[in-house]
Amino acid sequence: MAIAKQYQSDVDAIVAKRYDNGADYWTTPDKRLCKGSPFSTLNCAFLLLELGMEPSDPLLMGIADLFLSSWRKDGRFKLSPQGAIYPCHTINAANVLCHLGYASDSRLQSTFDHLLEIQHSDGGWRCKKFSFGRGPETEFSNPGPTLTALNAFRFTSLLNKEQALDRAVEFLLEHWTIRKPLGPCHYGIGTLFMQVEYPFANYNLFVYVYVLSFYDSAKRDKRFLDALGILESKLVDGKIVVERLNRKLAGLAFCKKGEPSDLGTMRYHDILKNLG
Repeated sequence: MAIAKQYQSDVDAIVAKRYDNGADYWTTPDKRLCKGSPFSTLNCAFLLLELGMEPSDPLLMGIADLFLSSWRKDGRFKLSPQGAIYPCHTINAANVLCHLGYASDSRLQSTFDHLLEIQHSDGGWRCKKFSFGRGPETEFSNPGPTLTALNAFRFTSLLNKEQALDRAVEFLLEHWTIRKPLGPCHYGIGTLFMQVEYPFANYNLFVYVYVLSFYDSAKRDKRFLDALGILESKLVDGKIVVERLNRKLAGLAFCKKGEPSDLGTMRYHDILKNLG
């Protein structure tokens, strides 16, 4: 998909911020790749891809090189120079690199092996960081990173062939029933979750349905179909309307809050295609 003429100004606006965090490619001088949301290195890669920039573009190839430079031989990624390496860091790096065309890279294969090795007993992925204190809910996986992990794994040959991924799907479908905040980072399904967010960023109804639509074990499940039904009830003339948006993205044309989004609607059509 090439960049459509009507979105070139959005691309230009994002590219104009590439040094705003202190270094090139939206990163900081010490190469923190997730710093500065929504104009972090990580987020900008997804924004530019969503707008139609090809992974072969030198700008996106430069971002890929930055993420690959943070890869470690044990499969993990260190996305900042200091602090612990959490599973969500590795998951985010794997996800962006898969979207950039590196799913078959041998380094990513080590990463996927690592993620399967550390999968939590409930089927998801969990960081042992207890910012909200400890309680019964923190014994569960974090639904947000688990969904992101499935988003990365869908680019691999394991899609719909690996039982471990079906367990992750089941964990997320069960969260649809539980609704309450789960995991050390307290991911819940409430009012904000139900607001259609685009472009994809947070744990949200739209990206939840989108990612799960790639997995056969979800497609005919009542919980998935309930979530899909709510998403479809929000369509206006068959189009996705943006209900929730990071305020710093308000100037971009492709994702105006309260208005239909053609690119967001393309993602909805991807869901329909996945469902056959």
